Amino acid sequence: MLFSIPTVIKEINKASESYPYGEEPKELYEPIRYLMALGGKRMRPLLTVLTYYMFQEDYKKAIGPSLAVEVFHNFSLMHDDIMDKAPLRRGKPTVHEKWNTNIAILSGDVMLVKAYDILNTCDAKILPDALRLFNDTATGVCEGQQWDMNFETENSVTVEQYLHMIKLKTAVLLGFSMELGGLLAGVDKATLSALRTCGTSAGIGFQLTDDVLDVYGDAATFGKQVGGDILANKKTYLLIRALEKAEGASKKQLQDLLSGKKKVSDAEKVEQVTRLYNELGIREEAEKRIQEYFDAAFHALQSIKGSIYRKHYLKDYLQALIQRQQ
Repeated sequence: MLFSIPTVIKEINKASESYPYGEEPKELYEPIRYLMALGGKRMRPLLTVLTYYMFQEDYKKAIGPSLAVEVFHNFSLMHDDIMDKAPLRRGKPTVHEKWNTNIAILSGDVMLVKAYDILNTCDAKILPDALRLFNDTATGVCEGQQWDMNFETENSVTVEQYLHMIKLKTAVLLGFSMELGGLLAGVDKATLSALRTCGTSAGIGFQLTDDVLDVYGDAATFGKQVGGDILANKKTYLLIRALEKAEGASKKQLQDLLSGKKKVSDAEKVEQVTRLYNELGIREEAEKRIQEYFDAAFHALQSIKGSIYRKHYLKDYLQALIQRQQ
């Protein structure tokens, strides 16, 4: 079978469906299979496999270990949904809504254990490094989530603080995903460092793109409520920069909309805040930042030695992340 990204995604889904998460008690294990079956982009395990393929042709050897990253990612989503009181995940009821909060907490705990189980299938020569890097990454993800929750009650958040938060919460896992692919392929430390830089830079660009799409995306393709971040007063890159740049009447209008002092409907709030973003040139500034982070990712990728032919799959995939609309 010819190598292709859709083929790899099918292989990842097949590995997830067949993995023995557990059977009894069913209340513990059914939520895991339910969440894993909801799909998603499979971006993280795909990055692991594409990275491995850049160095080694038999990509199927990376499919199994790559599942560790996806299971960990979904574990974090299960617990995030509880903290966010989110009713839906990928258009379906979240685990705590379909079952209950206690089951979601415990099932999530088991998912973390299963991520370690899968990672333990790595070759013994690389296992200590894989575990160390995974632990550093998992700790960073938790730190990022805590910073994100802290920001909800802080009056002022700087761009630097926000970028640090999304680096930890989102980007470091993409960096580890690529690093794991390199570890599995047996590359040297300098190459591992470049892979982490590539994935982490792309991860920051990915999250900033999400911020832009939340305001300017097409509701039919974005998959979430457009303007949701505005309605929640979420401190995204766009809002932080608008608060920094706005002056006079514009600043007062923005503050009144955020505080609720100015009584408007949800649709009017989204429309008025978006108009302020447009007047302040926030979208263009955010898109420039996004390009800078993806440029850094491509620069790191260019420095990596590997099959030029097989590298283009990874390059094309990162390019698609820049242009995504969902």
